[in-house]
Amino acid sequence: MAINRNVKVLIGTAVLSCFIGASVYASVTPNKFPLTPVHEPEFYGSPSSSISSAVALPESSATFSTSGTVPPLLNKDGKTVYERYGNTEKQAEGILKNIEKQLKEQGLSLKDVIYLRVYVTPDAAMGGKFDYTGWFNAYAKFFNTKENPVKTARSTVGVAGLVNPDWLIEIEAVAAYPTPHDQD
Repeated sequence: MAINRNVKVLIGTAVLSCFIGASVYASVTPNKFPLTPVHEPEFYGSPSSSISSAVALPESSATFSTSGTVPPLLNKDGKTVYERYGNTEKQAEGILKNIEKQLKEQGLSLKDVIYLRVYVTPDAAMGGKFDYTGWFNAYAKFFNTKENPVKTARSTVGVAGLVNPDWLIEIEAVAAYPTPHDQD
C-alpha cells in the first residue's frame, strides 16, 4: 500500500511540475503574433495570387452563408448539358450571379464575400477531366477585379458528381456583414 501511495504522490508531483513549468514558460515567452483588434475583414496571402490564403474577421462580425448554389437552367429544351446549363465557366457565372442576388437581398454584395467553397465535377467534353480553368475564368470576372478588388479565401474540390448530372459546378459562399450591423 505504501509503495502504491508513494507512486501516486510521485506521479501527481510530476504532473503538477509540468503544468507549472508550462505556465511559467507561456507567461514569459512573447507571443510571435500579438492579438490586435481587427476592425474589418482582413485578407492575407500573396499579392500575386488571385485568392487569399486566409481571412480574419472582427470578433463581433455577423456572417451570411449560402447553401450550395447550382447553375440556372438556360434552355429546358436543350439536347445536351451545354445547351441546358452551359459549360463549367458558364455555369459558374450563372451561380455567381445568383449568389449576388441572394447577397443583395441581405444588403450585401460580392465585395462582402470572404470565402467560397466550390465543387467541380468531371466534364465529358474534356475527356472526363475537371474544368478548373473554366471555374478560374468565371471567378476572375467577379473577384480580384477593378470593380471588386476582393480576393476571397477559397477551396475548390473535384467531386465525382452532384445531385443533377448536368451540373458541373456548385458553389457555397460566406459573406461578412459590415460592422456595425443590425439584422433588423
